[in-house]
Amino acid sequence: MTDDIEFAALGLSAPVLTAITSLGYERPSPIQAQAIPHLLAGKNLLGVAQTGTGKTAAFALPLLSRFNIELGKPQVLVLAPTRELAIQVAEAFQSYARHIKHFHVAPIYGGQDIRGQLRMLQRGADVVVGTPGRILDHIRRRSLKLTNLQTVVLDEADEMLRMGFIDDVETILGEAPANCQRALFSATMPPPIRRVVNRYIGDAEEVSIASKTRTVEKIDQQYLIVHHSHKLDTLTRILEVEQSDGLLVFVRTKSSTVELAERLEARGFSAYALNGDLSQALREKTVNRFKRGDIDIIVATDVAARGLDVERVSHVINFDIPYDTESYVHRIGRTGRAGRDGKAILFVTPKERRLLKAIEKANRQPMKAMSLPSGEQVSQQRVARFQSELMADIQSQDLSRFRELVEQLAHDTETDIGEIAAALVWRAQKERPLFPKFKAPPEPNARAANKTDTEGSSSRPEIPPRRKKQTSRDDRKNGLKMVTYRIEAGEAHEVKPGDIVGALANEAGIDGEYIGHIDIHDEFSTVDLPEGMPKEIFHHLKKVRVRQQAMKISLISRDVAEAKPRKTKRTTQRTTERTTRPNARAKSKNRSNNDSAKSNNPGRNTSANKTPKINSSDKKGPKKKSYTKKKPSEKKNKLKI
Repeated sequence: MTDDIEFAALGLSAPVLTAITSLGYERPSPIQAQAIPHLLAGKNLLGVAQTGTGKTAAFALPLLSRFNIELGKPQVLVLAPTRELAIQVAEAFQSYARHIKHFHVAPIYGGQDIRGQLRMLQRGADVVVGTPGRILDHIRRRSLKLTNLQTVVLDEADEMLRMGFIDDVETILGEAPANCQRALFSATMPPPIRRVVNRYIGDAEEVSIASKTRTVEKIDQQYLIVHHSHKLDTLTRILEVEQSDGLLVFVRTKSSTVELAERLEARGFSAYALNGDLSQALREKTVNRFKRGDIDIIVATDVAARGLDVERVSHVINFDIPYDTESYVHRIGRTGRAGRDGKAILFVTPKERRLLKAIEKANRQPMKAMSLPSGEQVSQQRVARFQSELMADIQSQDLSRFRELVEQLAHDTETDIGEIAAALVWRAQKERPLFPKFKAPPEPNARAANKTDTEGSSSRPEIPPRRKKQTSRDDRKNGLKMVTYRIEAGEAHEVKPGDIVGALANEAGIDGEYIGHIDIHDEFSTVDLPEGMPKEIFHHLKKVRVRQQAMKISLISRDVAEAKPRKTKRTTQRTTERTTRPNARAKSKNRSNNDSAKSNNPGRNTSANKTPKINSSDKKGPKKKSYTKKKPSEKKNKLKI
């Protein structure tokens, strides 16, 4: 049993034992107890264990114990998938080697001035920790020589595979001496990683930490079904109710980190974004402030948060559910580190239930459903926090002059002091009410139910008969062939079909009757428009903003468009009709009257009723442009189909 093993019994060197004792390490974790003897013996190793189990110490402690400090050349090379993890591993080596004189570790990663790295390598580094791309760059520059290398370690190999570094990793392993020791650590073991093991590590000792689940058992995992548009309000309630220290909030995109952090800041929370667009210096500063407690919330992407090992992280909130189970494992591994308790909360939209099932299946355990904190719970927390702050002010501040002011006011106005105090409390809590009133969020299935009821009760005459013939994106609208465009604004930005119709009508001069189906998705929308949009209109629409979000319009393939569900088909048609200008309504009404006249007089010549601006689908001859300028008598610079 590893619980009975102590570090002293593993054969570590005296300086290393002194260092880990001063750090407060008592007994090795399972991965450490099994891996250290093999690495001390110079054997190759394959370690499979989830994140947060102490893998860094599992390879750093034995490698430092068999270290030749007199050599002055790189003896250990550690490959990490991200800059953050490389920095963390380098710091761990430095702390474990605090009692080894003249020890030097060089963190090598992209985004940092390469001249500083060159100076570190020239001075002599005993251990080099870096990302595959920058390590390979130094090898090709001949600034990093591997001739004296004793050990190569691949840390979190599955993540390097997911990030596309596997080719660089194989190249580096090919450059390493054939007789050097090799170790690979990974939370999962997909086939490509197994292939690297078979090819470059060979006869490795395998250490696999068996557990009932792939994730840390001490992490309390819960999920909450919430619509995308209500995620921010839900997160706000959770942040107010949960007793937390440091929080990591995960989103999918870099732009979402900035947007969510700004919204949380506006609501009074200390939140900062962490993404790949930040300079390395700013990222390191943000992480250090988070460690010190100057920042309470970090909003990050998967890649940016790799390697974060901050003890005060008590909660991980998956604002956006990850698309793969491995990312979920790495995310929640940021809390509950080294046996500490932690909590992970997963936001799931109704259409993401299948991803939730996949995570539960991979972890071999069901997750607990979480209830949305009620307004009463939020109120209790706000009142308790207000009382605590008030008592702190009473104990720390000199309030004598303010007491005299209150007593004088009570005497002059013959008002009870309690009433004055109540009025002061009311004024102090105006921006953040102590008794907030929240709107009840919709039930997860409410929208679908309402849509079904609406569609079942709607009368058929509301939909023009020709709509029944439209079965694909290749439909013709008023004789014009329609194509599908993508707009980078969706439900997450609170965009409605009317917003898109208004933007197209006002900015491109397209009458509402020529705007086809509009589908609103989470992060984007699609709209059917007549084929042949002029370049000047197309480039102008790229810059047009909808709900403060740039449209960035682009043409998408018809196959992709047909594969997407039309979730707002009927709603967008009615919206288009409502937002069309009055003269367009009149045209539609006249057109309907003409159609009625045609049906009553089948022999009548109807050529005079044809609209010259619309191309007939059966007319022969050269095809006319679908987008044409209006006549001089009409408004200038207004474009119409």
